[in-house]
Amino acid sequence: MIDITDCEKFSDTGDSDVALPLLNYSPSSQNQRVDGYDVGGDEKPRVFSTDDLLDSTDMDALIDAAYRQIFFYAFKWDREPFLESQLKNGQINVRDFIRGLLLSKTYYNSFYEKNNNYRFVEQCVERVLGRQVYNEREKIAWSIVIATKGIQGFVDELLDSEEYVSNFGFNTVPYQRRRVLAGREEGEMPTNIRLPRYEEYHRSILGFPQSIWQTQVRRFVPQDKKPTEGNPQRFLDMARKISPMSAAPARVTTADINIATKVPYRKVAS
Repeated sequence: MIDITDCEKFSDTGDSDVALPLLNYSPSSQNQRVDGYDVGGDEKPRVFSTDDLLDSTDMDALIDAAYRQIFFYAFKWDREPFLESQLKNGQINVRDFIRGLLLSKTYYNSFYEKNNNYRFVEQCVERVLGRQVYNEREKIAWSIVIATKGIQGFVDELLDSEEYVSNFGFNTVPYQRRRVLAGREEGEMPTNIRLPRYEEYHRSILGFPQSIWQTQVRRFVPQDKKPTEGNPQRFLDMARKISPMSAAPARVTTADINIATKVPYRKVAS
């Protein structure tokens, strides 16, 4: 890698066939560059590799893990059966399978068209290299690669980089590295939560997120907890809904009562 001043020298030559090399950027985070002691737990990512396959179900789990890493979720029409067949037959390795997913129509429509180049760099770096971008200079450097070499050239640069090969090699599905941070109570957020598929501009066009206010609190009751036919609970609910209409009793005061006529008394015989 060379500095930005060297790139300006290339541009002054006037030769349009010379591709600009990747700009130099300095890592600003040490999480991915320091070998730490990771304690196993639920948040530690599971490593999927063709070197550890025991049967065909493990291969299916590896393919699903690759879809989750790149697409987050793949519907039936998002899957690539030809690439899956090549991977199962040993014609391509896992890195080539990841390359095919990144260059697929689904990834192009779902991520490239819904984001600008800088955010698209963030999406790809986190999903392919398993880490966040170091700084703005790195995003600018990879954005220049997209502008000069296109998406295919950008994907090839990522997958052929020393960082990718040294961490994942040719047979391991990429995953989010250093998910658990020993110096903090909470680790890094998962990529699909921290980076939604649509950027803020496209989310505003589609009109979401929307705030939905409900004046009535709805409680979820499981099917096995709901009263069946003949259950007295259903009659109790029906009885509570009945509001009988009855006339209110007349209000009588003591001033309206004639004590002499209303109070009985005994007559003494003469």
